[in-house]
Amino acid sequence: MATNFAVIGAGHGGKAMAAHLALMGFKVSLFNRSMSHIEVIKKRGGIELDGDENVPHGFGKLALVTDQIGDAIKSVEVIMVVLPSSAHAEVAAAMAPHLADGQIILLHPGRTCGALEVSKIIRDSGCTADITIAEAETFIYASRSEGPAAARIFRMKEALPLAALPATRTQLVLNAINDAYPQFFDGVDVLHTSLNNMGAIFHPALTLLNAGWIESTHGDYQFYIEGVTPSVARMLEVLDRERVTVASALGIRARTALEWLKLAYDTTGTDLHEAIHNQPGYYGIKAPPTLNHRYLFEDIPMSLVPIASIGKRYGVSVGAMESMIKIGSVIHRTDYWRRGRTVEKLGIEQWSVSELTRFVQEGVIDN
Repeated sequence: MATNFAVIGAGHGGKAMAAHLALMGFKVSLFNRSMSHIEVIKKRGGIELDGDENVPHGFGKLALVTDQIGDAIKSVEVIMVVLPSSAHAEVAAAMAPHLADGQIILLHPGRTCGALEVSKIIRDSGCTADITIAEAETFIYASRSEGPAAARIFRMKEALPLAALPATRTQLVLNAINDAYPQFFDGVDVLHTSLNNMGAIFHPALTLLNAGWIESTHGDYQFYIEGVTPSVARMLEVLDRERVTVASALGIRARTALEWLKLAYDTTGTDLHEAIHNQPGYYGIKAPPTLNHRYLFEDIPMSLVPIASIGKRYGVSVGAMESMIKIGSVIHRTDYWRRGRTVEKLGIEQWSVSELTRFVQEGVIDN
């Protein structure tokens, strides 16, 4: 029997995913908290997916378009959450009263510790349903919205990691989505998918260290080429070393940024500056037009803060990460430590490494 899907979120990615799943023949419900944002989709009964012959395209007819989350997830096997990670906590609390045994919640992506956050909120909400929470390491589509009821897919990733919480259920999730997305493979566990989050390293620092240029040019320069000078690249390398060291403290061998560039783009270099400049795909990508951008307001609290917080908890020096969090907090006049996914918010501040590892691998909480 074909899997039924709910897609939570009707932004660039959510619209693309909902339309593509529908085009593949799956029954799909689409939820957005604001009906005004999906009213045209509801009236048309679906989403027009644009693209050339090498990517999915056509009209994706949806089974349900709604602003009621209980209706959206009722009787579906897989709930695809395609929202900024800063919205994961809110949507988890909203879903909790409506969840049923056997359902899968899959975060696209989890950023850092998304599955841990969603799991805690659902538990704290008193939900007793036997559900499985999983997260993708990154988003499968490069896509954008092209109108109120249209989206475009530019490309899809050919292989990307996914992990369930606990890891013993990862294969169950892979089986449930395989007909739709055979590109996913076993990402070991949610600590691996969380700590291999390269956006945490590239996005905030590259934006903050070019803040003056972004504000004066409104992003009219090549973000990864002109923005990555030798000095900026050195900062990225230090941040990356801290991330890899945090992972090592948890017994995880994380990919370095250089290894990731080789894996993702077959790009090499003697250092990060050279490797980034050797990546043809980075040429032509403009910088964010403003500092009010998800590279800061999402990637700092939901990616950088949890890595740094875990590092501090388990004795790793994360001075470079702390400096980026502080600068971002000053620029945005907020406290990203307070807003972010700290070990206290995740409920893991008292756990030893072995207890945390046992939880993500087996789902066991030691008393």
